[in-house]
Amino acid sequence: MTWKGWTVLILSLWLIISAFIPGITGSSTGNLVNFLIVGIIMLVVSFPMFRGSRGIATTVLIFSVWLIISAFISGITGSKGGALTNYLIVGIVTLISSIFYRD
Repeated sequence: MTWKGWTVLILSLWLIISAFIPGITGSSTGNLVNFLIVGIIMLVVSFPMFRGSRGIATTVLIFSVWLIISAFISGITGSKGGALTNYLIVGIVTLISSIFYRD
């Protein structure tokens, strides 16, 4: 078990939980759907990271970049600063984790 797998696991659980926090998602269903879909996929993908599967890091990298990009799509985030912050922090931390995983 590596710290990278644990990081992705914990942050994917946070994405799923944060989808139901009104202060973060607001009234935007785009936030809810995006947090849930990305969170569930990253949760499923995080388990092979414990076994040392390097191909999985590419999937995490793609979803990390998507989180960072979707932070700036107003149709998804709406006007919620909490959603923007959540997208950026989770996206950047998982991006760093996936880059280090590829070493």
